[in-house]
Amino acid sequence: MENRYIIDWEKYADTARRAAAEGAVLLRNEKGALPFQQNERISILGRIQHYYYKSGTGSGGMVNTRYTVSILDAMKDEKGLRVNEKLEQVYLAWLQDHPFDQGRGWGREPWCQEEMPLTEAVVQQAAEESDAALVIIGRTAGEDRDASNEPGSYLLTEKERDMLAQVRQTFDKMVVVLNVGGIMDMKWVQEYQPDAVLYVWQGGMEGGHAAADVLTGRVSPSGKLTDTIASDIADYPSTRNFGGETQDIYQEDIYVGYRWFETFAPEKVLYPFGFGLSYTTFSIASQGMTCKDDSIHLTTRVTNTGHTAGKEVVQVYACPPQGKLGKPYRSLIAFQKTCLLQPGETEEITFDIPWERMASYDDSGTTGHKSCTVLETGRYDIYVGSDARSAAKAGTFELAETRVMEALREAASPVETFDRIRPIQGETGELMPGTEATPTRTYSLKQRIQEELPAEIPFAGDLGIQLADVLDGRRSMEEFLSQLSNDDLCCIVRGEGMCSPKVTPGTAAAFGGVTDGLKAYGIPCGCCSDGPSGIRMDCGTYAFSLPNGTCLASTFNETLNEELFRFLGAELRKNRIDTILGPGINIHRNPLNGRNFEYFSEDPLVTGKIAAAQLRGLHSFGVTGTIKHFAANNQEFHRREFNSVVSERALREIYLKGFEIAVKEAGAYSVMTTYGALNGIWTGGNYDLNTAILRNEWGFQGIVMSDWWAVMNDEGERSSPQNTGAMVRAQNDLYMVVSNAQENSAHDNLRERLEEGSLTRGQLQRSARNILYVLMRSPAMARMLNRVSQEEKEAEAQLNAEDQVSFDLEYLPIQENLSIDVSNLITEKGSAQVYGIQIEIPGFYDLHMRLHVDATALAQVPVTVFANGKNMGTLSFTGENRGTQEITLDLGLFMGTYNFIRIYFAQSGIQMEEMSISLREKLIRPL
Repeated sequence: MENRYIIDWEKYADTARRAAAEGAVLLRNEKGALPFQQNERISILGRIQHYYYKSGTGSGGMVNTRYTVSILDAMKDEKGLRVNEKLEQVYLAWLQDHPFDQGRGWGREPWCQEEMPLTEAVVQQAAEESDAALVIIGRTAGEDRDASNEPGSYLLTEKERDMLAQVRQTFDKMVVVLNVGGIMDMKWVQEYQPDAVLYVWQGGMEGGHAAADVLTGRVSPSGKLTDTIASDIADYPSTRNFGGETQDIYQEDIYVGYRWFETFAPEKVLYPFGFGLSYTTFSIASQGMTCKDDSIHLTTRVTNTGHTAGKEVVQVYACPPQGKLGKPYRSLIAFQKTCLLQPGETEEITFDIPWERMASYDDSGTTGHKSCTVLETGRYDIYVGSDARSAAKAGTFELAETRVMEALREAASPVETFDRIRPIQGETGELMPGTEATPTRTYSLKQRIQEELPAEIPFAGDLGIQLADVLDGRRSMEEFLSQLSNDDLCCIVRGEGMCSPKVTPGTAAAFGGVTDGLKAYGIPCGCCSDGPSGIRMDCGTYAFSLPNGTCLASTFNETLNEELFRFLGAELRKNRIDTILGPGINIHRNPLNGRNFEYFSEDPLVTGKIAAAQLRGLHSFGVTGTIKHFAANNQEFHRREFNSVVSERALREIYLKGFEIAVKEAGAYSVMTTYGALNGIWTGGNYDLNTAILRNEWGFQGIVMSDWWAVMNDEGERSSPQNTGAMVRAQNDLYMVVSNAQENSAHDNLRERLEEGSLTRGQLQRSARNILYVLMRSPAMARMLNRVSQEEKEAEAQLNAEDQVSFDLEYLPIQENLSIDVSNLITEKGSAQVYGIQIEIPGFYDLHMRLHVDATALAQVPVTVFANGKNMGTLSFTGENRGTQEITLDLGLFMGTYNFIRIYFAQSGIQMEEMSISLREKLIRPL
């Protein structure tokens, strides 16, 4: 019988490769320029051919991989193609004096790299020896910094423009590939007229192979745009308010992405939402539509009318009546990808679409149903097709009266009024963008919290009840919680990290049994690892790097996403990690958001459905993902100080909908809030978000954690990282992170709030209960109780053996002190240095370092030290550690003659000034 815990790395790689290939979006293909043909001679241009962007920067991209396949290497491996190696050597020679610029410090890598200037002679010679040019343009993306409407970021640089101009003038065929995190300005397509344009996004470690699969025709492209590409960045209505230092007003309201363009500005669109070409053609025909009591039933037939096999995505859109609320001209209400259809083959796809997907939220009472989701009276047209623009009418139904779908309660509404977009009829009957005042909050949040206080369980002292007794049904959770003192309850809501020694080395946090007292009750430590593009382990442990969020969503393939994330689930189990911090499911409100590479789409249905699929894959292995960032994290600049001002309607229809789908359809049970504020209340302490909506309305059962070193506030007050009293009241259960939970190293205000009565023991117990229920269903609990299956133990033993590394070392002799030359030490991201140590005196040794830290306020710059293969600790520097630091680290016992230490730099930003090893204590007796 196959051991499902043993990871088949070849199948893992193949699945990731298929996902990256299915996510590639072909925007242009004149005269069948692609795929490349057998024996075609190709010149590859652009420096990024030598450094493939597998992911963006920051915590979401810091995955240590054994390899990353570039597009150049993958194309050179194609036996039927001939790559111009003379041109490759020209680039290699130039790169010797123009190395890759990783920037200095957290989040400071340039958005693009300097491009090699092309001479007329180089281009002409390449054209004479080639049939086609493959131009590769690259952009990174990243946490803590947004893109800009400048050359080298959203726009092309002058050298990139010159490259395109020269290649277009000289080559008969020019294909452009975009290795980028998200969409970029595309006006240059009309200017330079490339024969083909292909977005391959950031496809993870197998991304180069995936790109080659599409370029050679081994895979027919089937990816679809998850964002609208407009003529100019100014055409996106969010741009006018994007990038502020303290506040962003969401004046465009529900009209995000294609909802805006298809309603008000179709002429501004270069490539519509859902668009993507194939090497074949398809017909999509509606076979009829019927209305049921709770849904509409729609049948379609998709036929491959071309000459090669391929997949198509059927997209269903609703055009509702404008009614009293005003609505987008089109909204996606369903989608499904076909199987691989051979030429002439047909697949029938049926949809049962809930009425709720066409409903609107009335936050003003305009319809007479305030705080309700409603279907307004009038005609609803349903369109079916392959993108938002070309979808054809498939049916119509009418409602004679307004129907209330769900009666809710006002929550998370703004405290200040602002003008938001609402359609009006122009003189010719077309819809025009008008405005209306946004309703403001009509209730007291403090009063709401007081009215919903949880019951308090009296303190009973130690009753000898272990958490396993609750798990096995011998005792109740209430009995167990009664044992926990106020001190225990304060500790359990503090996560420890980064790189806590209580869980897997190099990971983001430990939570749960983080003190001796909590552990004594049988509470395990759960382990969190950064993601979502793979497992981040700052100690240097290798992991698999997945395609980025935009790429995976562009597949429009839920089944494939679930299959890929089953492999990630097995990998998490192997590394004893209980949750990966992802998927990231915020909306692509504006193309300049630096974190769009982690997120999925401008559309909430695509976002929610792809997230749900990924979670189902993880859950099949008993682990989970922490969906983030809850909610409206749509700008990186000043994200910790930033307030998003959003109408309640836009929140519920756009920015919360993906989270709602993930909770209701995939049983999400771990959520991370944001750094910033939503309508004046920082999300880590936002009761409406974390309790009223998430738990009371959606039925969420799980934990909510803050982002790392987040801030919280009480209504109307300033934010502070110490105000975890507000956090617990809001039912954000975990503060991430502190260095020592028992000593309250973050100096939070829990004790103070308890004593003054603004925080109750019952509120702390409520969060403790949430944490404990999640831990009981986690692998951490099974490991603590030694209830891991023999199958998994055998798999872990085998897989751990695969990770062993041997080093060929020169050993440095030491008697009592050793100064190590660090003048040539490389400290760039991903670099490591191993030192062999030859000792004469057995004993306990220390490592001394003087280093300079170059870090921004929210930076995370980790350095991990290993001694004889054992992780001795990870030093995680933040903005508070800027400047020169003196560090002494215990290396433990060196007994044998030959020892080694390994220093791993997971992120740039460190300058090592001095390093030495010294004997602290001689070994005077045998161990």
